[in-house]
Amino acid sequence: MTPALLTNIALTAAVVFLALWIITLVRSRRRVFTRNADERMRIDLELSLAEQQGRLGIIRELQDVAVLSIARLITRAEGARYMAESDPSTAVRAAANIVDEGRVALADMRRVLTIAREGEAVAAAQPGPQSARDLFRVMRDAGLVVNFTESGERFELKPGAELAIYRILQSSLANALKHGGLGTEARVSFAWTQDGLQMLIDDDGIRAAARRDSSSDDEVAARTAYTIDDDLKALSESIAGAGITQMRERAQLFGGVFNAGTVPGLGFSVSAVFPSLRFHNGVHGVDLSR
Repeated sequence: MTPALLTNIALTAAVVFLALWIITLVRSRRRVFTRNADERMRIDLELSLAEQQGRLGIIRELQDVAVLSIARLITRAEGARYMAESDPSTAVRAAANIVDEGRVALADMRRVLTIAREGEAVAAAQPGPQSARDLFRVMRDAGLVVNFTESGERFELKPGAELAIYRILQSSLANALKHGGLGTEARVSFAWTQDGLQMLIDDDGIRAAARRDSSSDDEVAARTAYTIDDDLKALSESIAGAGITQMRERAQLFGGVFNAGTVPGLGFSVSAVFPSLRFHNGVHGVDLSR
């Protein structure tokens, strides 16, 4: 067998092996993308289920309040009927109070109907620190790398404030996994002050996607390269979308300042600063006990 023939055989074998390697690599990446899509679907279903359970819980709570208001209204009406026989002037004043309480009861019923008809996401009742840890576990199981740090002295929150914080955290992590994919790292930090809270969620979704789609460090660097114009655009751009709007509204409801934006070459950043969260009840942030 001549050297030229051996060389041709070797080259043919190398081409065959290279083709097989490329086919195997493409199939492997397809399997990864399929698993990624399945994990995203699973997370979406779990989050949707939690939201629906939360809606039902809030409806039950408001319904209980409305039933108590109506029961109290009936009791007052019966008392006014008996007073009308002996003291008409007192009965008139009682009737005026009944009208006011009737309006309150009607408002409670309207809240029940509003939440029942709306399809907006509402969390399970009063999620707390354990709920956040459960959320971290679910997201890690789905392929998101979650690192959590906390500083300062934690204080007890009003249920509505705790719910708002949980939802902002949940939406931010879900977006990080959705847009960054498997292997994305999310860094969550809570910094407690005397009366407030600063929360920050940073992810490296852009870099994670570049790592998955690149075969070398140089290719990763090329995919994540950015210019000063990209920095300026990131600083001035206005991020829109239903999820971002809902997070911003939740923060503003408790006196918070919400910001979200792209970090060029790296990923996405979400922050919410609540200066007076300790005393905020969704209307004001004043310590009424002073």
